Amino acid sequence: MTLLGFSQLAGTTGKPGGKTFHAVNPATGEALAPAFHEASVDEVDRALHRSNHAFAVYRGQSGAERARLLETIATEIEALGDALLQRAHAETGLPLARLTGERGRTCGQLRLFAQVVRDGSWVDARIDPALPDRQPLPRPDLRRMLIPLGPVVVFGSSNFPLAFSVAGGDTASALAAGCTVVVKAHRAHPGTSELVGGAINRAVAACGLPAGVFSLVHGGGASIGIAMVKHPVTTAVGFTGSHTAGRALFDAAASRPHPIPVFAEMSSLNPVFLLPGALRERGAALATGLTGSFTLGVGQFCTKPGLVFALRGADTDTFLAKLTEAVRAAPCGTMLTPSIRDAFAENLAKVTRVAGVTPLAAGAVANAAKTEAQPSVAKVDAAAFLAHPELATEAFGPFTLVVLADNPGELTACATALEGQLTATLHGTPDDLAAARGLVAVLEQKAGRVVVNGFPTGVEVSPAMNHGGPYPATTDTRSTSVGTAAILRFARPVCYQGFADVLLPAALQSANPLGLLRLVNGTPTRDPLATG
Repeated sequence: MTLLGFSQLAGTTGKPGGKTFHAVNPATGEALAPAFHEASVDEVDRALHRSNHAFAVYRGQSGAERARLLETIATEIEALGDALLQRAHAETGLPLARLTGERGRTCGQLRLFAQVVRDGSWVDARIDPALPDRQPLPRPDLRRMLIPLGPVVVFGSSNFPLAFSVAGGDTASALAAGCTVVVKAHRAHPGTSELVGGAINRAVAACGLPAGVFSLVHGGGASIGIAMVKHPVTTAVGFTGSHTAGRALFDAAASRPHPIPVFAEMSSLNPVFLLPGALRERGAALATGLTGSFTLGVGQFCTKPGLVFALRGADTDTFLAKLTEAVRAAPCGTMLTPSIRDAFAENLAKVTRVAGVTPLAAGAVANAAKTEAQPSVAKVDAAAFLAHPELATEAFGPFTLVVLADNPGELTACATALEGQLTATLHGTPDDLAAARGLVAVLEQKAGRVVVNGFPTGVEVSPAMNHGGPYPATTDTRSTSVGTAAILRFARPVCYQGFADVLLPAALQSANPLGLLRLVNGTPTRDPLATG
């Protein structure tokens, strides 16, 4: 469990000689040992070339073999025990109970992807057998499936040091697809990253795979991160973080001689619309639930509701009174890093100094020495919201802005003015929702997940989940970073025309030796093809 402070480069340890940095406990300001050494550009180059060499082997592994790797990674992470949780707690200030749950989610999604690749039907095999006698022209034999892209670069996220970091969803889905992975560790939790990276490397070795299947790199995003994105063997990028950093990676990838996809999950305000019937029937419960949602994890969830919309009225006034009461009772909490806390304070000030914005309530007073943030809520008229686009600025932390409209038309106008979001939520009675079909239609175009009578901060890891949305929520609204469909980001289709059966991948062979569900002549079936 001893931390070394070096990158893990395709089975070898990085060398000293570059810049060093320390993790810092945000609750105490204490610098944590050891010093971490930034990788050089040459080391990154070697790691990515070894990743590319390993891909030639790993891409040919069966679904069962990839599943074994994913399950072994989960077992190795669990074997780290409390040491992993204690280090993550020291580096992030997140409670041990939260981290315990996050570890379970991390290992659970690794095992879920193992199930997906063991079944194998995700490759979407499609077969149109030859029609030599078709008139006026014969049809050749056509067989199509998804194959892995190649080496993938993943950037660890600050707010989920396990589930969206080194062995998080991006890494799990890329490995499941048959891609090799090089992770850029987040500087806020390098020790946690080293521990998890070691677990992955032990799993790679235990499964008899080339060491280049996985590497972990320490370094600055502006230098090392951009070099990783621009490296000629990199085929795709997974990122969760700020809009500024995500856009920089996207632009770097687009400027390459051969552009590559960047699947960046960035910023979102996650608007919540409270319809009149819901406020009348359960306004107090909505105030409590909303407070819990926007303060959860000190507001550092990408699905935190940062905007709330409601029609003026007596029920809304009662709701606001309950919301004020709940926020005043809310505790402050330690944020992940001083820079995140400072960015929150800056964006909060930007929003609250706009003319027409009125503070409603603030929670417990924050202790700056402990990197704490104070929960707060403010309100503004819909007309002012529409007149000031800067009010739709994400304040990544425990704050939400309530927007009060005079009529349903203003609610729809506010929804229409929003940029792309990860989520949008409506609370309403059946009659409310029936009358809000137009609003729902707008929100479908704005968000990747529309929630009814719930709060968006829980993201289930399941086949039907979508965690994405139109820009600037993500750089590719067609994809998800959570759920089994995340594997599709790191694969591409290939059509095999006129191939002899022996040359085809097993997924496309006539006998269907893998027992996959395939689309044959447009009909789903697991039956083998008749041969004659």
